[in-house]
Amino acid sequence: MWVFLGTYSPRLDDKGRLTLPAKFRDELRGGCMVTKGQDHCLYVFTREAFTEMATKVAAAPLTSESARAFQRNLFSGTDEQNPDGQGRIAITPELRRYAGLSKDCVVIGAFTRVEIWDAQAWQTYQEQHEDDYAKAQEEVLPGLI
Repeated sequence: MWVFLGTYSPRLDDKGRLTLPAKFRDELRGGCMVTKGQDHCLYVFTREAFTEMATKVAAAPLTSESARAFQRNLFSGTDEQNPDGQGRIAITPELRRYAGLSKDCVVIGAFTRVEIWDAQAWQTYQEQHEDDYAKAQEEVLPGLI
């Protein structure tokens, strides 16, 4: 299993393409799935990781309204990409709209996935949550630290 770590600050070009960090390119070279993530960021998964996650999501009961809404948003908002020779992927207009992406972006490694954020949205998120992380108590992740 590949591990994605770190924070990077690429820019969207005029064609809506984003250059992936060099450290992530080898694992994503064979193709990746870009989808709507929580907190209005984008998730980027390897095909294998996406298939594993999507299989679990698809197994949710169709009788659950919230499960259907989640499935619809996830699957209709997913785009398959193959990075070009320079490591760029095209972000669709709908995904750019969802994530509020402007020219300045932040790409973070989130262990099993990559996240793409608008730079201002990431800064706001960090301002709201960084102190909570610094003060995290055992009840957040019992038994880990």
